[in-house]
Amino acid sequence: MGTGTGGSLREAVYHRLRDEILNGRVSPRERLTEPKLSKAFEVSRTPVREALSRLLSDGLVERTDFGYAVVVPSLETLRNLYELRITLELRGIARAVENPQVKHDAGMLRAELARWEEMRDDVPEPDPSFVVVDEGFHQVLSRASGNAQLTDALVTVNQKIRAVRMHDFVEDERITATIDEHLEILRLVLADRLPEALTALHKHVGESLEVVMDRASAAMARMALAG
Repeated sequence: MGTGTGGSLREAVYHRLRDEILNGRVSPRERLTEPKLSKAFEVSRTPVREALSRLLSDGLVERTDFGYAVVVPSLETLRNLYELRITLELRGIARAVENPQVKHDAGMLRAELARWEEMRDDVPEPDPSFVVVDEGFHQVLSRASGNAQLTDALVTVNQKIRAVRMHDFVEDERITATIDEHLEILRLVLADRLPEALTALHKHVGESLEVVMDRASAAMARMALAG
């Protein structure tokens, strides 16, 4: 991979391995070990170890008895996690509907609105890594409702399903639809039209669990083919 500085080498190893995982070029059955990756990338173990540690934090790999492996939940586990995700997503707005004393942080939401308006004007290319950008929206929306523990739980769930959800962002129309729906939800919350915002969010995350599972099944099928 060339010499370069220690920092740039660490970044290069991390981004190369991350790209291979995000683009489905690493089979879920493949063993990811420091010696194997060091040899493949022609680097020492240190940048490989740091890359694997970052990928663990990203939720893209998990520790196993033999090293690391790409995280791919079973469909049953995925169904349960998606059901939990929808519950957590909706709760942020629902608690404000139920309790008038719960107010969203308008400044936080306006900043997020500006971020997504910029993306609407300069739409990113379809890329599996867009899932991390998408998660950022849901994290801000939840955090703005004022229950930090609720947000922490949502972040954890999203990390567990990231390896499958990332395949939902490989087409132009999915990116543009996501941007438009995020903008609609933010504007409704900022206008204090909370019941409408709750309906829009529910539609956005999947009106039924079956719709979400269809997407997940298709994504997992693509992962299996890529593997």
